[in-house]
Amino acid sequence: MTVTKRMVSTLMLAAFGVMQGLSAAAQVNAKPKLIVGIVVDQMRWDYLYRYYDRYEAGGFKRMLGEGFSCENTYISHLPSFTAVGHSTVYTGSVPAIHGITGNDWTDQVTGRRWYCTEDTTVQAVGSNSSAGKMSPRNLLASTITDELKIATNFRSRVVGVSLKDRASILPAGHTPNGAFWLDDANASFITSTYYMKELPEWVKKFNDRKEPQQLMSQPWNTMYPITSYTNSDEDNSAWEGTFKGENSPVFPHNLPAIYKQDPGSLRTTPFGNTLTLDFAKAAVEGYDLGNNQVTDFLTINCASTDYVGHQFGPNSIEVEDTYLRLDKDLSAFFSFLDKRVGKGNYLVFLTADHGAAHAIDYMKAHNIPAGLNQDKKLIQDLNAVLQAKFGLSGLVNSLMNYHVNYDLKKIEAATNVSFDAIKKVTVEWLVKQPGIQFAADIDNIGSSAIPEPIKAMVVNGYNPKRCGQVMIIPEPGWFSGPSKGTTHGNWNPYDIHIPLVFMGWNIKHGSTNDITHMTDIAATLAAMLHIQMPNGCVGKPVTAITTTANAQ
Repeated sequence: MTVTKRMVSTLMLAAFGVMQGLSAAAQVNAKPKLIVGIVVDQMRWDYLYRYYDRYEAGGFKRMLGEGFSCENTYISHLPSFTAVGHSTVYTGSVPAIHGITGNDWTDQVTGRRWYCTEDTTVQAVGSNSSAGKMSPRNLLASTITDELKIATNFRSRVVGVSLKDRASILPAGHTPNGAFWLDDANASFITSTYYMKELPEWVKKFNDRKEPQQLMSQPWNTMYPITSYTNSDEDNSAWEGTFKGENSPVFPHNLPAIYKQDPGSLRTTPFGNTLTLDFAKAAVEGYDLGNNQVTDFLTINCASTDYVGHQFGPNSIEVEDTYLRLDKDLSAFFSFLDKRVGKGNYLVFLTADHGAAHAIDYMKAHNIPAGLNQDKKLIQDLNAVLQAKFGLSGLVNSLMNYHVNYDLKKIEAATNVSFDAIKKVTVEWLVKQPGIQFAADIDNIGSSAIPEPIKAMVVNGYNPKRCGQVMIIPEPGWFSGPSKGTTHGNWNPYDIHIPLVFMGWNIKHGSTNDITHMTDIAATLAAMLHIQMPNGCVGKPVTAITTTANAQ
C-alpha cells in the first residue's frame, strides 16, 4: 500500500490528539508530591498583619505574597480549644460529630473524666512515662489524612509532629505511618504502641542530638532591640505571667536556670517552634516524604505560640518576638522543602486551632469591659441554689468547657425530681450572674433567646455523651481562666477568627474576604486531590484558591 503525505499527516494529527488527550487526563488527575498542614497554635488572624512589616521575605510574607489567603475564616463550634480545633481542621467536621469536645471531657454515661487522646490500652514508645499512653481512638470520624491513605491503598506516607500529643495525634488520623510528640521527662520525641513497637532510627538519632538542652542553654533575649517592639505593651506589664523562679516578666529570661527548675519550660519559648520544625525536617528525610508515587502528608503543629500566649498575653513583647522568630523558622523550612521536594511540587496550608482573648487587666486598663468567670464559686453557689430548691446536695460535679456537668446518677435515682426542672433553675440562675451573658439548656436550645451564630456554634459543639447539658456563654472580654496572661474558648472574633493561607502546588496568588470556615479546609483538600471527603465532613471546598478546576 502506498503511503501518501495526506495519510502521514492524518496519522500525525491523530497521534498528536492522543498525546493531547493523555496530557489532559494527566492534568485532570495531577497531584502534589507532598501536602504540609501547619497549624500555629493560638494564632489570631490579625498576627498576619500586626507584625507584617517585621516579617522577612521567606516566611509569612512569602505565603501571603505567593499564596492565597482566606481572610475571613472562622471556627463554627464551641468551645474553641486546641484538641477541638485540630480535629475540626482535619475531619472537616464539628465536635458534635467527630466527638472531640474539649481537651478533656466528662463521660456522661460513666461520669469518668477523659483526656482527648488518652488510651489505656497502649504504652509509650521511647519513654517510660504516661505521656506515651495516647492514640486517636477517641476521635469518632475519619480525617483527610485517613482518606488520603484509603484513596492510595495506604501507599501514601502520613506523619504527625508536635510538642503536644493531641496536636500530633488527631491531625495524623487513625492510619498514619507515625505520630510523634515531646516528652518533657526525657526531652525526647516519643510515640505509642498504637503506631509502632520501637522508635525509627531517624527519631533516635534526632533525640541523641539533645537539641532541647542546646536551645535552652542561652538566655532568651529579644531578637531585635527591645525599643523596636512598638506593636507590643511595655516589657514589665502587671497582667503578664512569669516563669517559675522569675520575679517579673522581663527580658532577658534566664532559660538555663528556668529549664533546670522546669523541664517543660522549653514549650513556653519560641525555641519550641524551632525544635518542632527541625524535627519536621528530620521526618521529611526519615520517611522520604514527597518522593513517592503518590501524595504524602505531613501535619505540623507549632505549639509554643500557645504556651507563650497563655503566659504573657497577646500584647506582650514575648508574643511578638515569638512570631518574628517563628517567621524565620518557617522561612528556613520552606527553603528546605524547595530543595528537598521542589518548589511548586508541594502544597502548604497554614491555619490556627483557635485565637486568644486580650488579658483581662489589659482590657480594664484601657476602659474596655472584661472580667474573670470564677468557676469554683459558680459551682458552689449553684449547688446551694439547687439544694435549696430540690433538696439534693452536689448536683453539679464540674464546669468543663463551659458546660455544666451534673451528677446524673443522683438525679436519676431521685424519683421526685425532674431533670428538666433542674436545668431550668440552673439557666435562670446563671444568666443573673456577673459576666454571664447567656446560658442554654442545649436539649431545648430551640427555645433559647440566644442569637445566631452563637446558637448554631453551641449545637455544633454538643455531643450528648461527652458534654454537660447546660452551656454558659460569657460576656465579651470575660472568660474562665487565669488572672494573668490569657486563654481562649469562646465565640468572640478574637477566639474564632483564624488565618488560613494556602501556598504552592496549583495555588494562585490572591485573597478573598468571603466567609470561610475551619471545616472547609479538609473539603478543599479532598476536592484538589480528587478523593472522598472525611466521613463526617460538613465543610465546602474553597474554589477560589486554585489555578485549575481541581477544587470545583
